Amino acid sequence: MKNAIVTGASSGIGEAVAKTLLEIGYHVIGISRRTNETLEKYEHFETLQCDLSDEDQTIRIAKELQQREIFIHINCAGFGAFAPHEALHVTTIAQMSFVNLTAPMILTNATLKSLKQNGGYLINITSIEALRSSRFSAVYSATKAGLKAFGDVLFEETRKSDLSVTNINPDMTQTDFFEDLSFDVDDNENTKLFVSDIVEAIKHILSMRKGAVVSNYTIRGLNFGIKKKSRK
Repeated sequence: MKNAIVTGASSGIGEAVAKTLLEIGYHVIGISRRTNETLEKYEHFETLQCDLSDEDQTIRIAKELQQREIFIHINCAGFGAFAPHEALHVTTIAQMSFVNLTAPMILTNATLKSLKQNGGYLINITSIEALRSSRFSAVYSATKAGLKAFGDVLFEETRKSDLSVTNINPDMTQTDFFEDLSFDVDDNENTKLFVSDIVEAIKHILSMRKGAVVSNYTIRGLNFGIKKKSRK
């Protein structure tokens, strides 16, 4: 049974992706701060608990992953804080930069050799913000654009191997990502994505002829909409 790594597997996109990979026959290694009771019920799921904003914990997990045979590595973990740049706390800037960009680079450094040898898949879940410039998202956009650039370079760097590298750049997706933010996805289904849309994209990537790669997979809502939360 082939191994798949999913970061941020305890909730949101990561949870849905991990569940799908389990159901189609992979042994899934979920990397997250918390365990997930639903996923823990699967025989072939294991949790590696790690706070991906913590350098020491991330390096420890990376060293462990170097000893594993990996076929799929999906970087899902991430968070956002949106405000005028001068209003962000320096700790928030540092943590967002580490979780969204530095941790994926460290973990991929640990798994890339195995991924290349096994002709596997590296998939980065970036954001539509990697492709545009939105107000109050300077750090978030910079980290997601950096993750996309990281994937783009690895695509070129590894083309002599059978590794497939893809960035998925999703629009606003209905998850708990917005729980602590001042805005949320709109109620209109045509203005947002669902985790099932991301899952279908990954299933498509895995089903393609190995000689063809969608290096960047951008998924948008058909219409535009956003919902501001009422102030308490």
